Amino acid sequence: MSIDFIEALSTDNLTAIKASPKTDVHCHSFLSTRRENAERWLGCSLTKPPLKMKGLGGMMEYIDTVLAPHLEHCQGFEFIATSAIDDAVQDGVVILEMSFDVRLLKFYHGGLTELRSFIEILVEQYREKVDLRPELGFARECANDPKWMESAHEAIELDLFQSIDLYSHQEACAPEAVQSLYAKARAAGMKLKAHVGEFGGAEEVRRTVKVLDLDEVQHGIAAAESVEVMRWLSENQIQLNVCPTSNVMLDGVSELAAHPIRVLFDNGVPVTINTDDLMVFDQSVSEEYRNLYQAGVFSAQELEDIRRASL
Repeated sequence: MSIDFIEALSTDNLTAIKASPKTDVHCHSFLSTRRENAERWLGCSLTKPPLKMKGLGGMMEYIDTVLAPHLEHCQGFEFIATSAIDDAVQDGVVILEMSFDVRLLKFYHGGLTELRSFIEILVEQYREKVDLRPELGFARECANDPKWMESAHEAIELDLFQSIDLYSHQEACAPEAVQSLYAKARAAGMKLKAHVGEFGGAEEVRRTVKVLDLDEVQHGIAAAESVEVMRWLSENQIQLNVCPTSNVMLDGVSELAAHPIRVLFDNGVPVTINTDDLMVFDQSVSEEYRNLYQAGVFSAQELEDIRRASL
């Protein structure tokens, strides 16, 4: 007999939690499988990340020193992306908006044509199991590089990517630097997202949404600092795609029990619950729901409401 999501949470039945359909709309393809999967593929162990890292800088240091030396090549990326989809399917994810960074092109001699072919094969291969919606990822550091900007514009023209996301260090470029790219993505019918407000600055969340005409914000938890900004997000139905464990491990939030997703939810801001980078943060979507319940952030019914709304 199947167990519903509320009962699964309240009885701590992780198998049943996984069986309920979920979304993951904030995950990065190059880091979205379990670390142990990569270890099996590599035939060696990988050092675990510290439980607390100092922001994005600390995370990038871990990636550059521990993961990249083993995985920073075409075979590594393609293994991780495929394994990540398997992980999502096993976790009950039925809609997967996975970002593919434009810089992945450095792995492909055939350029966009070759990368497109790989992504299209993934979409077709998993069609019966999950609705894989490829997302174009663009790091802020690339905004001043004509080569990567041109590649991003060309990628939009492929009619492959269903959304676009801007990320990396917020100070690397102002949202105005990618306005033309986002205008082109809007014209192509893509969903517009950007990382902002991961570590502070409620007003910057609103400003970035306005400048880039965003549909959704990746993280955006700093909005909880301002009732006015939360009201504005609620009125405009701007969804925040939150990754709780990521926020805690990168020290944007002190502990899960104090996570501002509660304040955002109480103020009517639409929120979803996501993984970010499973290889680093080691928590599936199901485990994130379970963690929030066990930390007393939400009731089982509230988490069921969030799950259903995300679908």
